[in-house]
Amino acid sequence: MSPAQAFVRAVTEIYYKKKEGFTAMSENLPTYNLRAVTKETGLSPETLRAWERRYGVVKPQRTAGGHRLYSKRDIRMLKWLVERQEEGLSISRAVEMWRNLEESGQDPLAETQAEALTPIEVSNLEELRRRWISACKDFNEKVAEQVLSQAFAVAIPETVVVEILQKGVAEIGQQWYEGQATVQQEHFASSLATRRLHALVAAAPPASRSGRILSACPPGENHEFALLLSTFLLKRQGWEVIYLGANVPLEKMEATLHATSPNLVVSLAQTLPAAASLRNMALLLQDLGTPLAFGGVIFNQLPELVTKIPGHYLGNEVSNVPGRIEQIGRSPVTKISYEQITQQFQRALENYSQKQPLIEAYVSVAMGQYNLPNGTMEQAKRVFHDHLIAALALGDTTTLDTSIHWVEGLLQNHGMPMEALTHYLETYRKAIQEHLGEQGSIISEALNRYQQNKN
Repeated sequence: MSPAQAFVRAVTEIYYKKKEGFTAMSENLPTYNLRAVTKETGLSPETLRAWERRYGVVKPQRTAGGHRLYSKRDIRMLKWLVERQEEGLSISRAVEMWRNLEESGQDPLAETQAEALTPIEVSNLEELRRRWISACKDFNEKVAEQVLSQAFAVAIPETVVVEILQKGVAEIGQQWYEGQATVQQEHFASSLATRRLHALVAAAPPASRSGRILSACPPGENHEFALLLSTFLLKRQGWEVIYLGANVPLEKMEATLHATSPNLVVSLAQTLPAAASLRNMALLLQDLGTPLAFGGVIFNQLPELVTKIPGHYLGNEVSNVPGRIEQIGRSPVTKISYEQITQQFQRALENYSQKQPLIEAYVSVAMGQYNLPNGTMEQAKRVFHDHLIAALALGDTTTLDTSIHWVEGLLQNHGMPMEALTHYLETYRKAIQEHLGEQGSIISEALNRYQQNKN
């Protein structure tokens, strides 16, 4: 390097060092008054003063006359906190997240800026979802929330809730089914995701469309995540949605409709029993003249069930619900044809319900020879019983094949002996024959068909 080149390099280094120092100094220079800050952040003076007093989020300097002066970094920090609120966090949680990042040696503003400049790709969200799942399985709420904040910084909320929360919860659920995650891990992840969705729904902008939607899970459906996600997507599109949540009883439904006057009811079912319950809800709504839009995982698995429900089918993807609601809103129909349940199935359901305690007692005695190590078999038996009643109520015992196959996979994945399930089904068939005779032929034929197809 020549002396001239060395001189130019030295001058250049001095210039950039001074420039960096000047930038850092200007970032923290208190030059903005209260009016400028409220205009830039959208916060009211009252809110800003309350945040300063309660959380110490910014510490403005004061002029000789006592007026507040804020720095450019103060404004950026306030915007960061507002963005976290828009994602669904409370101000106290947002402040806590800011301090956690600082304590770990990170600059929240630098991280957000860096993430925002990165073009969003599916692979990025997949990596964030992997990290979120890992944090949930470690019961690490702090890391899980930090991952979500990074995701919200690079993608719109609708994308984040689908790609991270919905798919993340589904993946952990599948891991539980396969014996790779515990019930506790699955519940922790679901609780975390549901809580964030509730916050996002509460923070959604005011309705900008005409019309009102009532959102409710049918009786017995305790999985509210998909319905909550649909509610959030609808509210983000400007719909007014009254969210009732999980396991909504049909009693007082008429009074609720009168009180809320919805233009449409949205309900989702994830399991076969929930689908049977949803059918009862649909029949009631049709009698009351209120249109229903429905969907859920069970209708993806068993498309033939769609014809059993008098309502507008929403399709296979939760992300498409707003578009489908838009279509329904153009021509809402309250009277929709549906497949009736035959008297044979109605009688079979009535007879089975009456004799069910005797049947269960017979099966319990016969299964006494199996010393099963955990509650997995008990859960499998509950699933089979609930799904059997649902299949009869829906007038289609072929749906039991999917249910039994699910139970079989559950037992296999959790190390249970397959002969226990085979013996259980055979014992159940004998109990049906003994206590119901010809009246239970529909059930016996369904169990025989499954065994024959399996062999």
